[in-house]
Amino acid sequence: MNGCRSDAIRREGGLLVKRLDSKRALIIGGGGDGIGRAITRSFSAEGAVVVVADAQPDRAAEAVDEVRGRGAEAFAVTGDVRSPAELGDMISRAVADCGGLDTLVTVVGGQVAFVPAVRLHEMRDEDWDTVYELNLRYVARAVRAVLPTFLGQGGGSVVSVGSVTGLMAAPRQAAYGVSKAGLVSLARTVSAEYAAEGIRMNVVAGGAIATSVNPAPDSPVPEIPAGRYGTVDEIAEAVVYLASDAAAYISGQQLVIDGGVSSRGPFG
Repeated sequence: MNGCRSDAIRREGGLLVKRLDSKRALIIGGGGDGIGRAITRSFSAEGAVVVVADAQPDRAAEAVDEVRGRGAEAFAVTGDVRSPAELGDMISRAVADCGGLDTLVTVVGGQVAFVPAVRLHEMRDEDWDTVYELNLRYVARAVRAVLPTFLGQGGGSVVSVGSVTGLMAAPRQAAYGVSKAGLVSLARTVSAEYAAEGIRMNVVAGGAIATSVNPAPDSPVPEIPAGRYGTVDEIAEAVVYLASDAAAYISGQQLVIDGGVSSRGPFG
């Protein structure tokens, strides 16, 4: 093991051309599948050393094998983000293995796969808590856990995968929308409190994104101005940008990747 240093460095004319060259990134919550897997691939392709965190060891191992097969470095950690102890252990291991951490990416979330989709007055407290824990509380814990490392090394970046549901209503998904809106408030707080110390946090809000559990339809989608679902690679590209030094002056913001859904009025 060579430690957290990437061997996949490419230079042209003596200048670094990889946007995340030698940055140390923890992709936490689903880092081995779907959007998380796409972010893992994109980060490693841009020169980052990636720590893949996933609840399923096999998925994390597969993602790491893929990255190493392309000549880059990666490590795997496993645990449930909803457990404070396991979440803290994953972050501690990533920091210890890499001698620090430059970027934290939080991915996992959802509602319909975990609790019934019901109207607000029908939602049980325990279901609300499940959704809140899965979409916002673990992110706040993770951010709090990495802040001492960021402060000690003079900066760092957090990018959280959010949803357009956090800025526009989705029937029967109240808890999901509220928790995703909370991510943006958290990012603004991090910006206000820590930007002067080189610490940033931003949110990528995805619309309808095609994944293995949410496949894109074969025909055009008239409800989406772009006419199609987005791809996991389009989300990953936005995350790479916000984690890179090109976005050094961007903090506390939400970048919406939704094919124009949130921009269209009710009669368009």
